[in-house]
Amino acid sequence: MSSKDYTTRFDSPLVKEFCALRSQVGWGDTNLEMAQKSLNNSLFHVGVMHCNQLVAMGRIVGDGAMYFYVQDVVVHPEYQGQGLGSIVMEHLEKYLSQAAYKGSTVALLSAKGKEVFYERFGYTQRPSDHFGNGMSKFL
Repeated sequence: MSSKDYTTRFDSPLVKEFCALRSQVGWGDTNLEMAQKSLNNSLFHVGVMHCNQLVAMGRIVGDGAMYFYVQDVVVHPEYQGQGLGSIVMEHLEKYLSQAAYKGSTVALLSAKGKEVFYERFGYTQRPSDHFGNGMSKFL
């Protein structure tokens, strides 16, 4: 497929297509009410569409000043390896370059094995000489 077969949008995805895409990559079922609230509270969205289907997406969450978090960068399994994840990240990075202050922190949690992908956009793995392991808690 050529890039002309895709369209990029910057509005929030529909909650059902958001949940479906997350499920298609093995992230499990997501409560619709929680997902809708999460989408509503996002700072920025980017979606890649093919034949009116959401096939890739990403979003930025955070406080809009000091802290930004790259979230839900996901590509439908049938569309992986075609550069769509890079397209999503390029749009997220453009938003961050305009919205974040000098000194802001941008973070993400990479899926295992995808760290090198994010390194291409300037992210560093933890732990490092200055930072310990990142931590998370799932409820």
